[in-house]
Amino acid sequence: MPISQKDRDILRDLAVQYAEIAALPEQEACRARWRALNALRPERPMVMIDQVCWNELEKAEETLRLQCEDEACRHYETMLRRRLYQWSHFRVDMVAEPYVLVPRAIENQGYGLTIQEETLIGDPTNDVRAHKYIDILQTEEDIERITIPKVRHDAAETDRRVSFAEDLFGGILPIYAEGVDVPIQAWDPISQFKGVENALYALVDQPEMVHRLVARMVWSLSGMLDQLEEQGLLATRQTLIHCTGAYSDELPAPGYDLGRPRAKDLWTFGLAQMFSAVSGEMHQEFELEHVNPLFERFGLVYYGCCDPLDRKMQYVERIPNLRKVSMSPWVNARRGAEAIAGRFVYSRKPNPAFLASNHFDENLVRHDLESVKRVCEETGCPLEFILKDISTIGYDAARLSRWAQIAMEVAER
Repeated sequence: MPISQKDRDILRDLAVQYAEIAALPEQEACRARWRALNALRPERPMVMIDQVCWNELEKAEETLRLQCEDEACRHYETMLRRRLYQWSHFRVDMVAEPYVLVPRAIENQGYGLTIQEETLIGDPTNDVRAHKYIDILQTEEDIERITIPKVRHDAAETDRRVSFAEDLFGGILPIYAEGVDVPIQAWDPISQFKGVENALYALVDQPEMVHRLVARMVWSLSGMLDQLEEQGLLATRQTLIHCTGAYSDELPAPGYDLGRPRAKDLWTFGLAQMFSAVSGEMHQEFELEHVNPLFERFGLVYYGCCDPLDRKMQYVERIPNLRKVSMSPWVNARRGAEAIAGRFVYSRKPNPAFLASNHFDENLVRHDLESVKRVCEETGCPLEFILKDISTIGYDAARLSRWAQIAMEVAER
């Protein structure tokens, strides 16, 4: 179906606005600050905001409401409107890149299992859901059903996507087909195949079976990564890794080929969030001992998410190529900083619940940020603040802008 002139004009106008921002000299200055942080020589703490409840902002903000009619055009319109809005309202250390990335048409057949679950929806406009998973991995035979995902690139479809984008944005922004990042997550799919409670009980009741299960998942992930490398389908322009700036002078590795990027040219990230409930020893035994060989294949590694790692650094620090460690809202900030001791980036995740309460307490936000900055200064830890997992701001758009202002005041002081 031909694109209407109305849709084309809307997108090209937005693209011109975005291209003007992306061409500003401050973009390279911000990239340089990210590179310095990732080299453990920070100019100052860096700040990012990601995983925003756009459904609430789109209801309140006229500039975020879509006007295009074509569905593919609406995809690009959404991307551009959100980037422009973020730049204007909660920019922090965002970098606006001067191009449009088109995802390659990569088919992945999955692990060979079908998730069985029940969901509970709170706000129907929000994609945050509660999930109750049914255990489909109860026997050795069930584990054997886990397969290596078969990866195939539909080059013709990728070419079509690129041509479509070039037709829309030609002369304004260059278009690049982009491959994929590969996170090292064995336990996220396991939690979906078994359910978190069942999986945690199995660590105690069926440890040998769990070891076989995790080993099977790592085998599957490794096989998928092999295919992505062989077919040249890994990412070539990593600007973010798990919501944080990925700019680095250490990547790609020597011998890099743009047409066939390797794992060692890239960042990866890993996590085992459900292991918040287990000891450091169990975290090492049932997670890190299995996945560390995969981390060894990558250039740099970011580890952790919501799981508190301040008591587990003696194991986390052994991860090959580790560069950033997540410090969630549930850690003891000083204990985490003393354990990191400047060897890795202290990736602080401020509590998104501060933006969700009935009253937005600016003093609480400032105190939280300042206290973490203080202990990182005292222990020599490179620091970043990554506000993410923002499921609600109480439909009050001003909260994100004010949080951003406070965070930058703290970072730049």
